[in-house]
Amino acid sequence: MKYVVEVNGTRHDLALGAGMAGLPGHPAIEVRLDDADDTPVRIVRVGDAVHRVVVRRGERRGRYSIWVDGFRYEVDALDERTRAIQDLAAASGGPKGPAPLVAPMPGLIVRVNVAPGDTVVAGAGLVVMEAMKMENELRAPAAGRVKAVHASPGTAVEKGTVLVELE
Repeated sequence: MKYVVEVNGTRHDLALGAGMAGLPGHPAIEVRLDDADDTPVRIVRVGDAVHRVVVRRGERRGRYSIWVDGFRYEVDALDERTRAIQDLAAASGGPKGPAPLVAPMPGLIVRVNVAPGDTVVAGAGLVVMEAMKMENELRAPAAGRVKAVHASPGTAVEKGTVLVELE
């Protein structure tokens, strides 16, 4: 069976079957797993090498923390079909990063408190807008850096107008 294994952020294709494992372009090697009694420690024989391995399941399917000879590795191990489905889902996901600040209602821009390049924290006041004779301070929906400012004082805007872009 073929797996896509990601170890500390680096992907590898791995073929497993009947005590054999192999990476593309490399000869297959024999792998044996010896169970240790009443302990999470396993002894893994890879060819002539013997390794002490501790495996702990992660927070989701296919996610593991593995200690091999005292070194820790974060591993995602999924069969190639499941990995392809996850990759497609991630690629079709929404935009990454903070959402832009948009006008929640029609109104007049009174003050802009940021400029492109500024770093803002979640909840920071970015724009002051007057609507229905009241001033409303529009705040950053998330932390980020100001990519662009599309609002200027004295400008009338419609509901849904992008005022500030964050990245």
